[in-house]
Amino acid sequence: MANAEPESVQINAKSIGIVSALSIVYLLLSWVLVGYKSDQLVLIGIFNVLFYASVTTRKFILGFSIFIVYWIIFDYMKAFPNYNYKAVAIGSLYNTEKHLFGINLNGRLLTPNEYLGRINNPFVNVTTGLFYLCWIPVPLFFAAYLFFKNRKQFIYFALTFVLVNMLGFIIYYAYPAAPPWYVQMYGFKFVPLTQGNMAGLARFDNYFHIDLFKSIYTKGSNVFAAMPSLHSSYPVIVLYYGIKNRLGWVNLFFAIVMVGIWFTAVFASHHYVLDVLAGISCACLGIAIFNWARKQPAISQLLNSYESVIR
Repeated sequence: MANAEPESVQINAKSIGIVSALSIVYLLLSWVLVGYKSDQLVLIGIFNVLFYASVTTRKFILGFSIFIVYWIIFDYMKAFPNYNYKAVAIGSLYNTEKHLFGINLNGRLLTPNEYLGRINNPFVNVTTGLFYLCWIPVPLFFAAYLFFKNRKQFIYFALTFVLVNMLGFIIYYAYPAAPPWYVQMYGFKFVPLTQGNMAGLARFDNYFHIDLFKSIYTKGSNVFAAMPSLHSSYPVIVLYYGIKNRLGWVNLFFAIVMVGIWFTAVFASHHYVLDVLAGISCACLGIAIFNWARKQPAISQLLNSYESVIR
């Protein structure tokens, strides 16, 4: 009976009521804050199907609820634009980037984005696009692997991932920052309600005659959230836990993806080098904080309780 399903997640009147109530509250709150989107129904549908399908799928979706909470918070940021609370760094960030990392070309000082933006090679365009597509699938597939391989490590990875995101979100509101493509399009003038832009990733879509990145960036929560680059944070977390779990040659793949995402962030004019460095630092700080926190008795007890639910 050691592996019996905990009473707290058994299918009974109480659990059905909780899941139904949470589903309805989420849909209503989403409608009020960000408006109706089909993605919301898909999310609720997936959660409910997996919750009721079987014991294994129920534990799986309860474990992945950590990521669902992250996604909901990210989505709700649309309702509270960070530029409503603090001035956006546009020219200051651009000039600092140029001062620290500027590249002299024929007597003209360029940011790395401007320098790399001159490259229009099909192989580079496709490769960088593929790297950038890894920023969410790789962490999620890795999380799924850990869920079935080592539940404790899964919990550690998932909570570290969310913690790093929360740190990034705090910085977004403390230091709203425009991405490089914004300066290329609008200069140093602040234009509220600016829509997301594919920037250099448009070359990937154009090569395959698709609207993949276009569909992604039209759903962005906030254009003025370039610092830190959480795209650059995620592969650091994956590689760290890959090394912790001794995945061998798989970690080489993680390392290549990590460097590829860092390069693409700058190449495609979505982030400055400063943003990438801030993202790496954010990941390292989040990992350090979580490693300290999980050793505290109260938090350790909570983690053990959560592990017992999804084991």
